[in-house]
Amino acid sequence: MFGIVRPCRHALCGGLFKQWMAHLCGLCLALRDEHGHASRLVTNYDGLLVSVLTEAQTVAAAPRRRAAPCALRGFKGADVVEAQGVRLAASVSLVLAAGKLRDHVADGDALYRRRLVAAAAERVAARWSRAGSDTAGALGFDPGPLTLAVREQTLLERTPGLSLLELTAPTEAAVAAAFEHTAVLAGKPHNRQTLREAGRFFGRLAHLLDAVEDLPRDRAQGAYNPLAATGTDLAGARRHCDDALLGLRLAVEDLDLERHGLVRALLVKEAGHAVTRAFAATDQDSPERVKRRPVDPGGLLSLACTTLSCCTCGLYRPEWDEEHERSCCSRFDCSGCEACGNCGDCCSCCGDGCCGDGCSCGCDC
Repeated sequence: MFGIVRPCRHALCGGLFKQWMAHLCGLCLALRDEHGHASRLVTNYDGLLVSVLTEAQTVAAAPRRRAAPCALRGFKGADVVEAQGVRLAASVSLVLAAGKLRDHVADGDALYRRRLVAAAAERVAARWSRAGSDTAGALGFDPGPLTLAVREQTLLERTPGLSLLELTAPTEAAVAAAFEHTAVLAGKPHNRQTLREAGRFFGRLAHLLDAVEDLPRDRAQGAYNPLAATGTDLAGARRHCDDALLGLRLAVEDLDLERHGLVRALLVKEAGHAVTRAFAATDQDSPERVKRRPVDPGGLLSLACTTLSCCTCGLYRPEWDEEHERSCCSRFDCSGCEACGNCGDCCSCCGDGCCGDGCSCGCDC
């Protein structure tokens, strides 16, 4: 799993967390059912926001279906979302993942320098791109802005003298297009402009936080990082993140939603937690500490370890993997719990003062 919005089960109301997991598992199963098991690799937390936003705007809740037991749910069954929003999330995830794979091949990153690996990655990327585009077409969504964003991002990273916000612009455009289309699916076209603004701010935030989290490692390995390329320090990056958070919060408040709780919990509260988490990590993860972490050696050894990790559902992790030191229980916890000390604080998950009069989150805590 990857993404900046990783709600903790201990800080999210029981009802909202159940809804969140229904969208998460629904996305994973939609990818499997329509595009095969391998496509489940693109399941990500941030892509779920498309599904959540679609359901939040519809009068009736999205239909559910009963899913079989899964290892990532502790071998328990669950009711998962089965709706157009989940299919849109799957489409977006596939198209962007395909673009990222092609970017790795073009740059010759690590394992992708090998011809056989590069050829296999190109085939997977072509399949995912075709599958994502087909699903998008069935939903009336033009995937063009997503594929264009990936190409533009590659070109911008090779262009010197650009500002930080110029580098984040393709990501902003891609997320804005996906967010905007949720209004079309939900039948609320008057939300399109506001959702586009929300997507732009969230895309900027996601890009910046990814750069902040990767900065020590990128410096140690001599890899490209937008903060280093533009000479932006962490204080400057934090200001940009705070501005994006404010814009995102104001956009969410302006939306016409049938159900506010989960959207506010994710796009307001959890997005704020993501910023706090990313910048707190920079105080502990010095470049020297990153240098001591083993580096992925690439080649056949890396491929074998990746295969073994997939075959064991993540139980095995090589020593250069970020999850290597975490316990098996925490690896299988899809809730994103990181022992943040917020346990029992679920009554502020939606920002409305849950459990009191006037609560609008719809939770069952």
